[in-house]
Amino acid sequence: MPIFNSIASWWMRKRMHQIELFMKYPHDVQNEWLKKNILSAEHTEWGRKYKFSSIKSVDDFRKQVPLQDYDSLKPYIDRMRRGEQNVLWPGETKWFSKSSGTTSDKSKYIPLSMDSLEGCHYNGGRDMVAIYCNNYEDTKLFTGKNLSLAGNFVTDNFNEHESYSGDLSAIVINNLPLWAEFLRAPDLSIALLSDWDEKMEKVARAVMNENMTSIAGVPSWMMVLMRHIIKISGKKSMSEVWPNFEVFFHGGVNFNPYKEIYKGIFGADKIRFLELYNASEGFFGIQENSAADDLLLMLDYGIHYEFIPMEEWNNDFPKTISLADVELNKNYALVISTTSGLWRYKIGDTVKFTSINPYRVKISGRTKHFINVFGEEIIIDNADNAIRIACEKTGALVTEYTAGPVYMKENENGTHEWLIEFEKHPDNLDYFAEMLDNALKSLNSDYEAKRYHNFTLKPPLVKAVKQGAFVDWLRSKGKLGGQNKVPRLSNDRKIIEEIKKYA
Repeated sequence: MPIFNSIASWWMRKRMHQIELFMKYPHDVQNEWLKKNILSAEHTEWGRKYKFSSIKSVDDFRKQVPLQDYDSLKPYIDRMRRGEQNVLWPGETKWFSKSSGTTSDKSKYIPLSMDSLEGCHYNGGRDMVAIYCNNYEDTKLFTGKNLSLAGNFVTDNFNEHESYSGDLSAIVINNLPLWAEFLRAPDLSIALLSDWDEKMEKVARAVMNENMTSIAGVPSWMMVLMRHIIKISGKKSMSEVWPNFEVFFHGGVNFNPYKEIYKGIFGADKIRFLELYNASEGFFGIQENSAADDLLLMLDYGIHYEFIPMEEWNNDFPKTISLADVELNKNYALVISTTSGLWRYKIGDTVKFTSINPYRVKISGRTKHFINVFGEEIIIDNADNAIRIACEKTGALVTEYTAGPVYMKENENGTHEWLIEFEKHPDNLDYFAEMLDNALKSLNSDYEAKRYHNFTLKPPLVKAVKQGAFVDWLRSKGKLGGQNKVPRLSNDRKIIEEIKKYA
């Protein structure tokens, strides 16, 4: 095993040369991928409709192809699910990621061509390991196995045609090459179980005696599994269960509220963390600097990027800009064109650039998840940072939260209601609420203005809910596990009122 570990980590580090190339020539790489994708799809129905054969530049692409969202692409995707070929992307697409970026009842089926699986998602998985090995040359990562906590997928029958849909993690694991399957646990028969409670029990028992050196997944769900392993193993921490453990590859939610909790779960400061920005639509970013909390934008995965300045977002025909024109610390909505046939697709995420040489980003929020009932324009980045500051001031630890408006009444101003699940409660919840309020004022001038003398907004209402309340709510929605997560901010009270039933 030590020899295999040395060879494998050396081989992974060789990929760093290619990463350095797109860091050095980002615009050339982006332009080349746009040309490749347009050429590949020239003879598809979409390519013929928008005259891909006549597109010679980025400007042509923007003029000829309108911006898209899921609703506009859905009729094409539905036909692809039923077996039609050469619709958005050449050939047949059999895999569809059932998007769980939202907990609404409406599901999205994101096409996953083999070009996208192999050239984007698998490359992202390879590169996260390559970057980790490059950062820690003494790694023993390949002396053990990786645990990826997956969802499940189902077969969809359309007359005589079969396609497959489900959680992205399950699709990725099911299609892994044999050499990669050798390095992961548990067995597929357990990893892809559909019943989440049964899966958690069987995964815990299958991996607790393995030599695990890494885990990968969404922090909220992985935390549930780690605690269950500690419980059934009789150990005090995960470091006793897995003494050779090194790193947690995580993504899906802001990690700040979870970091100290995971240090406690593993009972050691030696645990390392590496953040990922991956979604059903693509693998976008990797934290290549362990000392920073931003993410290197991965530019050679078959994705062409555009960005909508947020002041353009509500326009009927918002203008997009290229990577070369972005500015630091400005909020942009992300637009992608991919090797799965998502053309000029608005994925719903917003990002801010922290560096332009190379291009690094932070995820700042969702275009649909915010609070702006009173003109306060609270975005997820504001909320995550305010929670972090309030925790630092009070010694609290937060595992989950959501917030929404409390509407104005005839003689009463509005406010925000926060439902928070604490790992460690503050000594004084009112003081926590005050620190949260002050942090939001310091982070958001619009919120500060609305809070001035309570003229528009009263102080926030903060309510602690019982542990497991958010999981119970997700269970009621059939959204346990995988990449499912709780919306942090809402512009109405629907989610707040539903979760309060489990509080």
